[in-house]
Amino acid sequence: MSNFVTTPDGVDIFYKDWGSKDAQPIMFHHGWPLSADDWDTQMLFFLARGYRVIAHDRRGHGRSQQVDSGHDMAHYAADAAAVARHLDLRDAIHIGHSTGGGEVAAYVARHGLPEGRVARAVLVSAVPPIMVKTDRYPGGLPIDVFDGLRAGLAANRAQFFHEVAAGPFYGFNREGAEVKPAVVDNWWRQGMMGSALAHYEGIKAFSETDQTDDLKAITVPTLVLHGDDDQVVPYRNAGLLQAEILPNATLKIYEGYSHGMLTVNADVLNADILAFIKA
Repeated sequence: MSNFVTTPDGVDIFYKDWGSKDAQPIMFHHGWPLSADDWDTQMLFFLARGYRVIAHDRRGHGRSQQVDSGHDMAHYAADAAAVARHLDLRDAIHIGHSTGGGEVAAYVARHGLPEGRVARAVLVSAVPPIMVKTDRYPGGLPIDVFDGLRAGLAANRAQFFHEVAAGPFYGFNREGAEVKPAVVDNWWRQGMMGSALAHYEGIKAFSETDQTDDLKAITVPTLVLHGDDDQVVPYRNAGLLQAEILPNATLKIYEGYSHGMLTVNADVLNADILAFIKA
């Protein structure tokens, strides 16, 4: 079943909700600039193993309403909370990829744990604690990197999105990589469904939001997964730091895996996430 929920500030958020309502729920949080469709493989995998699976389109992304405000991590988390409350999700596992990992950290810390709704969390190729270089995190990326993303998006979003998907996102720019054109096409399709404004302002949200305090507040068991060939969110300033900051973390680094490993290495990732959930 798919449906919409309206947030407290009046934004219609699209979501999918599959499986028995008595089963343990898994809620998926997608990356920038994608949609709930990026979780198709995981939703089918976990549905077949008896879980209730939920995924939503972030505001301005996919089928959710294209609004001109709220493109920041606080609103992303509040929107996820609106979905979780609407469906009354309890004992839930929240899994986030990239920007969605930041959304999970913010949701769990600010809403899910205080409301007693969360059992576990999984951060995959996730952006916390912060991507941009700061005095606190000198290993981050220079702001010029993100200014370049904004310039590319504003100049020709369609071309820019194609270049990201065909290049660094899945590691298809690496020598000897098995390029999968349909995967590139599907990434491009999802991106172009959303709002250029949401995507443009979302770059600041995923790169400049310091989520150290969110990570410190997450006391439930949390699995941190990252590829050491992630060209989008370098693992040393992300996955490694998450595992240091989180109170109850399990870390796994995959040799040679890309930012888009949930898609191109889904068999490995799905099995590892399932093992963590069952542990």
